[in-house]
Amino acid sequence: MKKYTLITNPFKVPTTDGKLIQEHFGNATTGDSQISIAHMIAPPGWEEPFQTPEFDEFTFIIKGKKQFIIEDEVVVLEAGQSIKIEKNTRVQYSNPFETPCEYIAICTPAFSLDQVNRENA
Repeated sequence: MKKYTLITNPFKVPTTDGKLIQEHFGNATTGDSQISIAHMIAPPGWEEPFQTPEFDEFTFIIKGKKQFIIEDEVVVLEAGQSIKIEKNTRVQYSNPFETPCEYIAICTPAFSLDQVNRENA
């Protein structure tokens, strides 16, 4: 019995905002509800509504910059930087910059739409 799981074809999450989301591990790909790991590319001008997720989210920036509004504080991460945002924290993610932002997002427990608690735009 193998003691590893190899993902060669991640689940591409359908989006309508131009953002690329490829889930390597998580609910959609492996059925794992404990952790999700996704590779993402947010295009220039992209933003999500404010949300208060029921999971911790770790973000590592590979290329570009990403803006976070965490409660009332604006934080901008650049390539090589990372952040952990604790569950039940109000946050908005965006890329108001001129170049795409490529990053890895890890959620514990795994990301799920019913636990993200997005506000109406």
